[in-house]
Amino acid sequence: MSTTEESYDAASLPDLLPVYYKRLFPYGPFYRWLNYGGVPKTYFTNREFSFTLKDDVYLRYQSFTDQQDLEKEIQKRCPYKIDIGAVFSHRPKDNKTVRAEVFQAQEKELVFDIDMTDYDDVRSCCSGADICEKCWPLMTMAVKILDRALREDFGFEHILWVYSGRRGVHCWVCDELARKLSQTGRTAIAEYLNLVKGGENQKRKVRLDYHYTHPCIQEALKIVEKDFEHYACSQQDFLGDEKKMKKVLALIPSEELRNQISKDVEDKADSASRWDVLKRFISLSASYFRDSQRAVDEIMLQYCYPRLDVNVSIGVNHLLKSPFCIHPKTGRVCVPMDPEDIDNFSPAAVPTITQLMEELNKTENRVSDETGKRQKDYKSTSMNKSVEVFERFLKKLENTRHGKLQEESDKTMDF
Repeated sequence: MSTTEESYDAASLPDLLPVYYKRLFPYGPFYRWLNYGGVPKTYFTNREFSFTLKDDVYLRYQSFTDQQDLEKEIQKRCPYKIDIGAVFSHRPKDNKTVRAEVFQAQEKELVFDIDMTDYDDVRSCCSGADICEKCWPLMTMAVKILDRALREDFGFEHILWVYSGRRGVHCWVCDELARKLSQTGRTAIAEYLNLVKGGENQKRKVRLDYHYTHPCIQEALKIVEKDFEHYACSQQDFLGDEKKMKKVLALIPSEELRNQISKDVEDKADSASRWDVLKRFISLSASYFRDSQRAVDEIMLQYCYPRLDVNVSIGVNHLLKSPFCIHPKTGRVCVPMDPEDIDNFSPAAVPTITQLMEELNKTENRVSDETGKRQKDYKSTSMNKSVEVFERFLKKLENTRHGKLQEESDKTMDF
C-alpha cells in the first residue's frame, strides 16, 4: 500500500525492536494511562499484560509493579506484540498461587475491534489482510459512527482510537463507568451498536423497521450518506458489472421490484447512474412494495456500517493489542488516531519501525531549548504526532479525574 511498507523487511524486526523499546516507546504516557491516577493503588499492579515473543511464544498473566518494572521487562523480552487485559482481583503473575474461584477479572476498558476482513463481501478492491485507499473509508465511517454513538447516546467522554497497524482499528472507552461495566452491560452496549448480522450465506444482513427508525440508525445514515456515492460508486464501482449488480439487487426483498430495476439499469454506463435509477425506482414504488421501501437505507448500511466483533467487547477479560506496538507483518506502529481529524488519517502515512530508525540516525539535536534537558527521542521522529494525540487524550482524562477528586474534597469539607 505504501513505499514505507515496501521498505520494511520483517527479518530485521529482532534487530530493530530493542532500539525501538529502548528509545521510542512512550513509557511515561503509557503508564499514566493505565495507572489512572493510582486510585486504587493496585489498579496498575493487578493489570494483565500478555507478550507474544519471536516464533509465537505466548506469555500470559504478566503484571508489573510500576513504570520502571514494565519498562525493564519489555526491554528484556522485546515482544513482537503486547496485549492488554483486565484488572484482576490479584496480581496476574500470582495466578498460579491464587485459588481459581477468587482470581477474577474485575475491570477493563470497554473495547471494540473493527477488522477490514469482515467487509470482504462488500469491498472489491482488496480482500483478507490487504487494504488500500479505496476501502479505507470504511474504517473512517466506522470511527465516525461509533464515536458519535458512544459520546452522544451513552455519554462517554474518554475514547481512545488506535490504528491496529495493518487492516483495522481498535476503540478503548476509558471512562470510569465504562471500565466498571459488567459483562451484561457490555453486551447491551455492543448489541445496541451491532446492526450488520448474519453469516456468509445470509445475503440481507440489515433489516430496518418500515415505520420507525431508531435515532442511532438515523445518525449513522447521515454519516454514511455523506460519503456513500463517492465511496461506493467512484471507489468501489459497486454496481459496475452484472455480478456486482446481482449482489446489490439481492438486498431488495421484492422480486418484482428487483426485476424492474434490473431491466432499467442495463443500459446505464456506470455505478453512479445505476444507483440513481435504483433509488428512484424504490422511492416511486414505496407504496406498492412496502417490504422494500427501506431498501436504499439497508443497502447503504450493509455496505458501510461498522462490523463489530461483539465477542471482543462483551468479555471483561478479553485481551486487545496495545497502542504503540509494532505490527510484525507491516512494521507499522499501532498509533492513536484523532477522531475529530479522522478524514485526514491514512495508514500509508503511519511510520514503520524502519523509517523511525532512519529518522533516529539522522537526529543530532535532542536537547530542548526551553529546559536544557534531553528531550524524548520520539519527539524527533514522525511518531511524535501520534504521541501528541495520545497526550491530548490523557490530558482530558486526567482533568476529569482531578475535577472529580476536587468535587469529592469539597463535599467532605462541607461536613
